[in-house]
Amino acid sequence: MLAKRLPTILPPLTLNEALETTKIHSITGLLHAGQALITTRPFRAPHHTASDAGLLGGNINPTPGEISIAHNGVLFLDELPEFKRSVLETMRQPLEEGHVTISRAAGTMTFPAQFMLLAAMNPTPDGKMPGESKSSPREIQNYLGRISGPLLDRIDLHVEVPQVKFREITGDKTGETSAQIRERVVAARQIQTARFADKPKVTCNARMGSRELKQFCELDEPTKELLKFAMADMNLSARAYDRILKVARTIADLIGSERILSDHISEAIQYRSLDRQMWG
Repeated sequence: MLAKRLPTILPPLTLNEALETTKIHSITGLLHAGQALITTRPFRAPHHTASDAGLLGGNINPTPGEISIAHNGVLFLDELPEFKRSVLETMRQPLEEGHVTISRAAGTMTFPAQFMLLAAMNPTPDGKMPGESKSSPREIQNYLGRISGPLLDRIDLHVEVPQVKFREITGDKTGETSAQIRERVVAARQIQTARFADKPKVTCNARMGSRELKQFCELDEPTKELLKFAMADMNLSARAYDRILKVARTIADLIGSERILSDHISEAIQYRSLDRQMWG
């Protein structure tokens, strides 16, 4: 349910994004009769039995796969460890570069693949928390081992979703609506559009390169020390360092802060701690 709500809080498609998305859906025959333009962000949720070609694209004449159909939208992989490891590993390059290249005898095709990857999984094979599971430590380790470290490193936010209590399910309390959350997201994206106005290839914080990180993610000395300690303590990679800065910049944008503060860095680091707890 949370995954399906994600497209409703993302900013509307720009005209260029809508045209790109429509082209891909037209190639794959996904446009409805009489539909001229895709106006909502795609949401794709392939089954865990999907093949490499189904996810990346392929066939004799290369056609877009699920990751390209999800371009400018969300790709949701439920029960992540149930996917073949080879299938998951093929996503590493598109996640980094934002496009996928398919080579066949008929020729080579490059399709755009700037999608938001969203994945869900259980902490153990039987779906219970490790302390409550009847699975042996070896079974749990083998289950978690289906997801490689390099792929985990490319996922910015690792969030534990606790079991919902009965009183919360039946209570009258309601949270924010998607429309309210979307207002904040749109405001943050507008800040980013203005920030990267002279950089057409950088559309949002997630697309920043090393040059943009140095320019827009400056830290004061105490915040640098905090990040330095976390990098050493958690044995984080250089890729994780870049991604922490991007997430912290986005957290700052969401609350309208011009500078990245230590609170923003702390929150971004916390989002990378769950994989260390489970896989460590």
